[in-house]
Amino acid sequence: MTSGYYIPIYNDNRKLLFYPKYRRLIANGLQKIIKEEKISYDIIAGVATGGISHATSLANKLDCPFIYVRDKAKGHGLHSKIEGMVSKDLQGQKVIVIEDLISTGGSSARAVEELRSANGVVEYCISIFNYCLDKSQQLFDNMDPKCEVRSLLTYDVLLDIADKGGYLDTKQIKLLKEWRKDPFGWGDKHGFPRVKK
Repeated sequence: MTSGYYIPIYNDNRKLLFYPKYRRLIANGLQKIIKEEKISYDIIAGVATGGISHATSLANKLDCPFIYVRDKAKGHGLHSKIEGMVSKDLQGQKVIVIEDLISTGGSSARAVEELRSANGVVEYCISIFNYCLDKSQQLFDNMDPKCEVRSLLTYDVLLDIADKGGYLDTKQIKLLKEWRKDPFGWGDKHGFPRVKK
C-alpha cells in the first residue's frame, strides 16, 4: 500500500484504462451510484493520478465540469494543487471526488480537504475499489462535515467472488482472510515490516 504496509493482493485499476468497455463500465457504475443515491453535484473531481481518467470519463458522461487534485502543488507555473479551476474559489459548488482505490484513505481525504479549502462543498467520495479498512472509514467519518464514501467494489465482496468462483485456492483465500483480520500487523507476522515513507 502507499502507506507502507504490506498486503498479499494488489488491485491495479490502471490496467482497466486500456479497454474501452471497462472504462465505460466504470463510468456507468459511478453514474449509477450518483443516480440511485440522488447525489447532487456541479463538478466532478479526480484524485491524482489514479482517479483522473475515470473522473474525466464520468464528467464527460454527465456533461459537467471536471477538475483534479494533486497530492502536492506543482513546483512551477501557478503552483496549483487543484487543476482545471477557472477561478481560485469554488464558491459553494458541489463537488464529487472520484478515486480509483481507497486503502488507508489518506490521499482521498486530503483531496476532499483541499477542495473544501477552496470553498467547494464535498459530501461524497466515490471509488472503484475500497479495502474498507476501519482506519480509512474513521478518517472520513471524523471529517467536519463527514464525507460519505461509496465504492463500486470492496475487498470483502472481491474475496467472496474469488472464493465462490474458484479463482483462488484454499491457501490463498485463507491468507487473504487473515490479512483482512489484521491488515496493519499482517506484514510483520510474515516478515514484511512496514516501509516508512
